[in-house]
Amino acid sequence: MANGRKVLVVGSGGREHALAARLLGSPSVDEVIVSPGNAGTARGGAAASGKSMRNATGVPVEVARAEKVDLVVVGPEVPLCDGLVDDLTTLGIPAYGPRREGARLEGSKAFMKAFAERHQLPSARHVRVTEASEVERVVRSFAEAPVVKADGLAAGKGVTVAQTHAEAIEAAQGMLSGRSFGDAGRTVVVEERIDGAEASVHAICDGERYFLLPSSQDHKRIGEGDTGPNTGGMGAYAPAPLVTEALSRRIQVEIVERALNGMQVDGAPYRGTLYAGLMITPDGAPMLLEFNVRFGDPETQVLLDVIDGDFADALADAAQGQLRPDTLTAGHRHALTVVLAAAGYPGSPRKGDVIEGAEDAAALEHVRVYHAGTKLEGDRLVTAGGRVLAVTGLGDTLAQAQERAYGAAEMIRFAGRQLRRDIGWRALERDA
Repeated sequence: MANGRKVLVVGSGGREHALAARLLGSPSVDEVIVSPGNAGTARGGAAASGKSMRNATGVPVEVARAEKVDLVVVGPEVPLCDGLVDDLTTLGIPAYGPRREGARLEGSKAFMKAFAERHQLPSARHVRVTEASEVERVVRSFAEAPVVKADGLAAGKGVTVAQTHAEAIEAAQGMLSGRSFGDAGRTVVVEERIDGAEASVHAICDGERYFLLPSSQDHKRIGEGDTGPNTGGMGAYAPAPLVTEALSRRIQVEIVERALNGMQVDGAPYRGTLYAGLMITPDGAPMLLEFNVRFGDPETQVLLDVIDGDFADALADAAQGQLRPDTLTAGHRHALTVVLAAAGYPGSPRKGDVIEGAEDAAALEHVRVYHAGTKLEGDRLVTAGGRVLAVTGLGDTLAQAQERAYGAAEMIRFAGRQLRRDIGWRALERDA
């Protein structure tokens, strides 16, 4: 174990605040820097223990060099796909996250689907389309209305789960024309729709070995009962009772291990977080919907509170290809997070509304308040993005975690605040 470690977290959202807080709680860490960070990371944490958290601005490579950090943890997908880890590695700076070639698993859905097919990962039938003239023929080759996906990065919004063939055709044409997602939609993946229940599984990987985090489920729709437009995520919980021990083992063997072996065979060993978005079919089989190459948001805000061990040691070892899977263990806690969103989200979120009660909520036992779209204007905390805060409750049961999260969320006020009041309903209904 390295002592006195200084860690740089790259990013500015709720995921990065959660990563920074968990890293600062690691015995091997003395200081965490977040670039560019947000109001939550600017206010720091753990000062009473002699540890510190602060923000820094500038190009991440230059910040890492100037601060002489021991480890860089990259939060969002865009810098990973742009090769930030490659650049840091070339300079001899340890960085947790995949290199550019590995990041293609998220950066290109067509690449991911071809990879899954080549290495026999269970995934839906698909067709890659680049010409508008091919759209109608391809879409109508599917018996049921297919799912349409923009090939490139679209901030989690590049997927249309069409209800009719006509809707799928319109979505694909909008993507290919560049109207919907610019260059990210110039190639489209048309994919067979799979019925079932969604779940997410994250693995910390070092190229060969991995640690599987507890399963999670998130709620992407803005409205209760999973209605309305898609968002970046309105809440999440872990562990997900849908993923039994037997199913978890299948996911490890059929998806995680095949993916890691496949990347090795392809000459690009995968180091970093491999996040599998799954559909669990009615007969209990895991089907791969997508890979993400970083921790999810808001899944991170629950996952890091249900594992034990030195988190920084695990990420540093994985970055060096030396992960010890027993560094971390799954705890016996449940966690549930509720996202508080700004007025106008997910369309055009309003900014500048004063936030009250966040510090009082964060002071509660068994509660965490993670900042996302926030900033400080003098002494005032104000909204600065669509998803403003994620309020996480911990408990011995999911119901207890839910109660604590909502109790704390009700203490936080700002004009136009939006939140769903049914986060966790699938699992709680299942338990009932």
